[in-house]
Formats: sequence, C-alpha cells, structure tokens
Amino acid sequence: MDDKGRRDFLRGGWKLGGALLFGAAAYTGYEALRPLTAGSSGAKIAAGTVSSFAKDTSTYVPAGRMYVVNANDYLFALSQKCPHLGCHVPYCESSGRFECPCHGSIYDLAGEYITGPAGRGMDRYEVKLEGDNVVVDTGVLHTGPPRGAKVFLTPPKGPSCIGKA
Repeated sequence: MDDKGRRDFLRGGWKLGGALLFGAAAYTGYEALRPLTAGSSGAKIAAGTVSSFAKDTSTYVPAGRMYVVNANDYLFALSQKCPHLGCHVPYCESSGRFECPCHGSIYDLAGEYITGPAGRGMDRYEVKLEGDNVVVDTGVLHTGPPRGAKVFLTPPKGPSCIGKA
C-alpha cells in the first residue's frame, strides 16, 4: 500500500470513528435529558388495605413507582418523580420528608413544597377506596400543590438525609 492509499484509509477511519463517537454522545445526551415515564402506564393498582398505612407514614409501592402516604389520616399517592427535573425522590426516614438528592428540593409528608428549585409540590395520583382496599389509578395524575401550600406541614423529625434544612 502506498502513502496516498494509507493516508486515505486512515482519514476514512478517523471520520468513521468521529461519526460513531458523535452518535454515542448524542444518544447518551438524549437518554440523560428525556423525561422519565409514568409508573405503570395508567394501571389501577391495589396498594393495600387502609389499616396497612399507619398515620404519618410513607410506604413505597414498587408496582406503581409511587409512595402511598398517610398524612394526618389523609391518604395520598405521590409520584416518585421530582417536579423539578424528574429525578427519583426518596423518603428520608430521619427527617420524615421527601428529599431530592439531585438538586435539593424538599417536600413534606403530603408532598407539599418546602424548599429547593422545584416550582411546586410532588404530583399526586388519584386514590380511591374500594371497601377497605386502597386503589391508586396511575392514569390520573394531578399536578402537585403550589408553593406556599402548607396544609400538612409538620416540623422535621430529625436530620436531613441530603444535609439541608
């Protein structure tokens, strides 16, 4: 192979490698920035009996990717997605609050906004009681309460899991 043929071959290899690298970066960016999908695509999920949700507790329901909470004897089904950018918001046992590890938004037990960059509280699924059973319809998602809604606000139980107030 002469020098011109070798240069053309290497130039073609670099172009192909660059195109593959660009494609991989574009796909990675798309996957990182696209919104998370809803829990169970609109299914009705039997979350348990009313008595299985003690007052002032949060229970994660993996089948619906949601939390069922009992805040002052009111049952809520909260989406696990942070309304800010869609991160998964875990419940912090020590503080008794939902705390987003991505950007620091904090919500009370009922999903009401406390602090952080989120524009509102956590979104809520529709909850219905069928006899003694709690049924959550993941096809009906209500926008979370606005900033300033503090109907269920209680002081934190203890230290924050993400190091904020």
